[in-house]
Amino acid sequence: MEWEDGKTLGRWEDLSTDILWKIFESFNDVSDLSSAVEKVHCTAVCSAWRSALCDPQLWHTLDLSMIKHNFIKTKDEPYVYVCSQSDLTLSRVLKVSLSLSRQNITTLIFNLQLYVPDDLFTYTAERCPKLRRLVMPSWNKIKIDGISKGIGCWKHLESLTIGNIEKYQYLTLLQVIYYNCNNFRELKLMGTCDTYSFASAMVRYLPKLEVLSLRCSMLSKDALMVILESLPNLEVLNISHCVVLDETHQPHQPFRIVEELDASIVHKASRLKRFITCMRMPTAMRVQEDSCSMCQRTRNDEGIIRWHRYEQGMWKADEVASLAL
Repeated sequence: MEWEDGKTLGRWEDLSTDILWKIFESFNDVSDLSSAVEKVHCTAVCSAWRSALCDPQLWHTLDLSMIKHNFIKTKDEPYVYVCSQSDLTLSRVLKVSLSLSRQNITTLIFNLQLYVPDDLFTYTAERCPKLRRLVMPSWNKIKIDGISKGIGCWKHLESLTIGNIEKYQYLTLLQVIYYNCNNFRELKLMGTCDTYSFASAMVRYLPKLEVLSLRCSMLSKDALMVILESLPNLEVLNISHCVVLDETHQPHQPFRIVEELDASIVHKASRLKRFITCMRMPTAMRVQEDSCSMCQRTRNDEGIIRWHRYEQGMWKADEVASLAL
């Protein structure tokens, strides 16, 4: 554009690539929308912007943690009904992002209230062969075949965050990781590990596990003992804000909530580099104070915390830095 005084303004498509990269990289800091959504919008500006967005440096992380589905809870599987328009939006954002990334995504983050359809999950997995970290709390709409095909594509997977998941899905997930992901070392379970079988499956299929976070979950004392005894490579264990149940307290009586870790657990945990808990134990090992609002919330929600009741984005927190978002 040329003004009356002779000055000329450049066109958007003539901006230098370096400036465009700075703009694209700043989306997380200036918008409440996912950076991926903003980038998808920018592809429609002009061919030069779309070309700049193909730079692999912009796509190491695909963060969809700010995108939510419109849904209602149902009594039958998959226990949610998702608005078709929400599915279409997710599909468009994912497919455009995957096209632009050119298989360079290493970290993929989904929102707690984002229910990825089975076919879209496998489509995504096939186009992210370099993935190292997956944060996917909700597995309601993923079938067994989808888990096998999807996780099987990620030979380099090292870290996984999952939420409440059906037992049969959980077992399949761990089995596929065992057979395909030789570098897997880090797991965060946002839900329940309240049975011996959950912990036993973890021990069987994740023998190389180094970092485990069960924060804000329901956890049985027996499961905790299995984890401490049978994961030889475990270095970091986070059970902060957990409801720990003692199933052996009295037969035919309600489970007792453990208020203080006994000497046997403390002894077994002493081999770890970090053991993070809010429960009462020797001061030298305690990380947090006895009075904890998050612990109270977990108890109020009966061991399966309802994240939607609390501050937005709280589910992203973790005392283990490598697992926090």
